[in-house]
Amino acid sequence: MPAIGKHREPIIDAAIKHFRQQGYPGTGLNDIVRSSGAPKGSLYHYFPEGKPSIAVAAVEEAARRMARTMREIADETDSAGAFLVGFARTLGGWLKRSGYRDGCPMTTVLLELAPQDRNIAKAGRAAYRQRMQVMQDVLERDGIAPTAAEDIACLWLSALNGALIQARVFKSPRPLDCVARQLAAALPAAAGAKKQSG
Repeated sequence: MPAIGKHREPIIDAAIKHFRQQGYPGTGLNDIVRSSGAPKGSLYHYFPEGKPSIAVAAVEEAARRMARTMREIADETDSAGAFLVGFARTLGGWLKRSGYRDGCPMTTVLLELAPQDRNIAKAGRAAYRQRMQVMQDVLERDGIAPTAAEDIACLWLSALNGALIQARVFKSPRPLDCVARQLAAALPAAAGAKKQSG
């Protein structure tokens, strides 16, 4: 069995790539096997429930990678607004490099499966919480109270998800840049309102 161990990560990587570009229904197990270079037997060894369990692992791994990237951007920026603009620029850069073919593997899988698959829905909730937590931490670092920071993080995440869709449709990072700049510009007012009421 040790030889099979090396194939789990390539299988998840291949699933993330295909879900991102083709969606969940458009991705077959043979696509994942072919791209991963893993024997089909190793796929069933790690994911005995088949494609749904691969989707859960893909959502969890994509979430970890995104949260790590977000924390790196947070560490490199000195304000919540700069973080948001930097994060949007990173997302736009990824899209551009893929020729606007890559969506978010998490979003495509969740849209298609979350309503009927409890495990996918659970993985999706955890993934969104991770992203929101990084945003919330950055906002609180800027002096915004926790309750307000939680609401703003929710707004940011929702706005960026919508901007990602538009960026793919228009084949331009402009929607991401626009959303980030406008939300960042609104931050002083949010922070100021909180300080006055505090």
